[in-house]
Amino acid sequence: MVYNNLVKYILHNGGMINPIYIDNKYSGGTGLCNASVLYVNNTLHMILRNVEYTLHHSENNKYESRYEGPLSYYHRDDIIKLITHNFYCVLDKDNLDIISYKKIDTSKLDVKPLWTFIGLEDARLAYWSNKFYAIGVRRDTTTNGQGRMEFSELQINTDNILEINRNRIEVEDTGSYCEKNWMPIKDKPYHFVKWSNPTHIVKVDLSNNISKTIYLSKDKINLPFDIRGGSQLISWDDNTYLAIVHECDFIEKNINGYKDSKYNHRFIIWNSDWSLKYISEPFNFMTAHIEFCIGLEQIENNIIIVFGFQDNGCYAVKVSKNIVDNIIWKLLKNVL
Repeated sequence: MVYNNLVKYILHNGGMINPIYIDNKYSGGTGLCNASVLYVNNTLHMILRNVEYTLHHSENNKYESRYEGPLSYYHRDDIIKLITHNFYCVLDKDNLDIISYKKIDTSKLDVKPLWTFIGLEDARLAYWSNKFYAIGVRRDTTTNGQGRMEFSELQINTDNILEINRNRIEVEDTGSYCEKNWMPIKDKPYHFVKWSNPTHIVKVDLSNNISKTIYLSKDKINLPFDIRGGSQLISWDDNTYLAIVHECDFIEKNINGYKDSKYNHRFIIWNSDWSLKYISEPFNFMTAHIEFCIGLEQIENNIIIVFGFQDNGCYAVKVSKNIVDNIIWKLLKNVL
């Protein structure tokens, strides 16, 4: 059972929502989505993804594209590629307005792409060892689109935001095709939840550009779909960690022979020993089938959640921690 329209519940209980957008002359008028947030040094920082395409998804197959089915990507006629740019933003922590934004300058380290997915995708923002990192998947370094997580170290200046170092992280299973959506553990530098079910924790060694397994659970919860990475992990009640994860019902061919996808999200809580304490029933934010959340943060008694909507819009939600506790323990069911 999917809980529909969590944002409506949040708004009816004293929360707020704010659209995240920048001037079209900088975004090219294409999609803004999938932003991560981080509160550090009394500032609410954000990495905002800008994609050089427009996604069309026909909800419930009502207005299906003639040529591509319900899930379609529209590009410039002369560039048939999925290209990502990223903007570094500062948000007002009270009203969630963008105070400033600048496109991250990656020119120092860019090389000619070898595949059609170009750029650092769905970057999570981390601040470890007094350095800011945008950490996401890059798939343009090989001819087959093999994905690896990359650390882009950012130098945040008044006039520009520069990528000054880039580390591509290898995994123990070197034959793995696509590593993506690792979830940073905010208070454990260089640690990530690689998989949520069963829980798989890795630590990255930047000096050697490798990751090593720190913890791998033997227990797997029986759920209809894999639960995949989403937000960073933030400290929660009783020495636990909270995150938002997603699941995807991918349909390679529907009744008309077209592919389709449907995303839902879940709250998840780990104990300090990485055993699972709670997995919520699935929910969506505003009823769309294509939504994606990688933004979760706590500022004092408020929780900030940021999510992308159909790859074309980005929204930030603020709600009190008490209401999030009500959502977790009273509104949504624990499926464990």
